[in-house]
Amino acid sequence: MGSTSRFQICCIGAGYVGGPTMAIIAKKCPTIDVTVVDISQRRIDAWNSEADLPIYEPGLKEAVMNTRGKNLFFSTDIDGAIEKAHMIFVAVNTPTKKDGLGAGRAADLTYWELAARRIAKVAKSPKIIVEKSTVPIKTAEAILTVLNASGKTRFQVLSNPEFLAEGTAVRDLESPDRILIGGNLKDEDGTAAVEKLVDIYSHWVPRERIITTNVWSSELSKLVANFFLAQRVSSINAVSALCESSGADVDEVSTAVGLDSRIGSKFLKASVGFGGSCFQKDILNLVYLSESMGLKDIAEYFHWVVKMNDLQKERFVSRIIHGLFNTVTGKRIAILGFAFKKDTGDTRESAAISVCQRLVDERAHLDIYDPKVEESQIWQDISTASKMDRLELEKLIHISSSPYGAAQGSHALVVCTEWDEFQDLDFEKILSIMEKPAFIFDGRNILNHEYLRKLGFVVYAIGKPLDPRLNVV
Repeated sequence: MGSTSRFQICCIGAGYVGGPTMAIIAKKCPTIDVTVVDISQRRIDAWNSEADLPIYEPGLKEAVMNTRGKNLFFSTDIDGAIEKAHMIFVAVNTPTKKDGLGAGRAADLTYWELAARRIAKVAKSPKIIVEKSTVPIKTAEAILTVLNASGKTRFQVLSNPEFLAEGTAVRDLESPDRILIGGNLKDEDGTAAVEKLVDIYSHWVPRERIITTNVWSSELSKLVANFFLAQRVSSINAVSALCESSGADVDEVSTAVGLDSRIGSKFLKASVGFGGSCFQKDILNLVYLSESMGLKDIAEYFHWVVKMNDLQKERFVSRIIHGLFNTVTGKRIAILGFAFKKDTGDTRESAAISVCQRLVDERAHLDIYDPKVEESQIWQDISTASKMDRLELEKLIHISSSPYGAAQGSHALVVCTEWDEFQDLDFEKILSIMEKPAFIFDGRNILNHEYLRKLGFVVYAIGKPLDPRLNVV
């Protein structure tokens, strides 16, 4: 590992946030040593391998390979990294609680607290602790209590939420809209800690893009940012239902609305629904936070963004079932895409999981293809979502290595992820190997629908005028 005379950063958690963030810090700050630690030997081995990294992000492998072994290190020696670090980022998972008080809404901070207790146990010199995980407001205050209870040394806790979009994480890290740092700005040591983190980001981020606030504003801003983005998706998806019933075109509507400079065009793309690790989790966190403060009407307002997302997925599945003459039992359906969005292998809260689960419940036979998601991950996600056991599922689900293999003998093609390669498929070939009439349900509105109709497909596209040949209920 690097020299202890240099400034040392440790990151606890080698996942989707910790790995890419530390790789870019190491790339942009060659005089700083960065060590990423995790309890999973398998994950650390993957980060240290010459083959594929445990996370797929465009540009990430190049960043890791150019710094690994120089000033970027991956290790399972958590205590050793904590002891020598001057600054410790905590990027552990904070999922939604499944049991107990706040189940289904509140964030589960078990891993965060375990990390804090380990830091408190090991640390013998002052440390700056940086919240990188998405956490509820007031978490820093609670964690500082745990840290200070050790009595061994002094700590400063900063909030530095990530605003990364999977698929563009490296670009977002290298050229961020803003860097947000929250700390105790009323305290001399707190201000010094904030400035230390500001100095690190200033290696490549213009100072005017680095915002400093109090800790609670920073923690809340992350949750609110994701709420606003998700709200836009749910809003345009609500409009898509109206478009289908009226004959309007949702893309034309979103273009017209998005040209208003007060609104803008981003996140106004109708689809089968949003996914990913943050949107739903963070909104449910806001729901719980509002309820705990007695703001029931506010909580319900936040909750409807998630409810609308669930309704959109259900509406999409209903279109598939009704379109295929009110039954999909025994019919073969090709699922194109399983990741929650293109350019990532992440499937957390992917709309494809819900779509597949509902179709399997109807006893459809699914053939799934995704260019980046591992077969084992697909099985894990569907097994977790379904009430059926693995043996039952294997009778209904097959995972293909190509889109053409998935389409072979299918009654319908269902696009669940907007992978670029799906736009370039040979649809004449696909039509020739499908059952007739051949249906396409475009859950991302990425295909050339008029061209497909001319070829002979029956096409359903979200928020578009309905194909007259589609069985509509």
